[in-house]
Amino acid sequence: MEVEFDIKMTPGALYDYLLFHTYTSASGLLGAIVGALLIVAYFMGAGILCLIAGIIVLAYLPWTLFLKSRQQYLANPAFKQPLHYRMTDEGIEVSQNGETQSQKWEDLHKAVSTPRSLIVYTSSVNASVFPKSDLGDKAPAVIQMISTHMPPKKVKIRS
Repeated sequence: MEVEFDIKMTPGALYDYLLFHTYTSASGLLGAIVGALLIVAYFMGAGILCLIAGIIVLAYLPWTLFLKSRQQYLANPAFKQPLHYRMTDEGIEVSQNGETQSQKWEDLHKAVSTPRSLIVYTSSVNASVFPKSDLGDKAPAVIQMISTHMPPKKVKIRS
């Protein structure tokens, strides 16, 4: 079985990845909890400074991730043209401008989904992001390839 598709990376797709990656890490969760607790403290009578601090803490991370996604998009020339992906029984190949890189299924770290993307981690911090809008009707075949070739404990994809 083989599935081929093209992905055009966008700042929005990068932002989706950065949000998921950050808020599933310990520091991202801690920041969200601290911000929420500051707002709760305000409603329990702690004062307006707690409300302001809570709003700043909760808004800071998404805003900086938004800016970072724009900067990464503009700084990376590979994002200016579509990336061609080919999934085979051996692994995932990505090609652009005559250059091809491949990764074996057993070397991939995990695969997850967000409402907007499928994300296949090639390392603990690097990933291939497949916006669902680019996958279109190939999304079920891509999910099937990932689910077939990666161990179930590494796959957290919801349709």
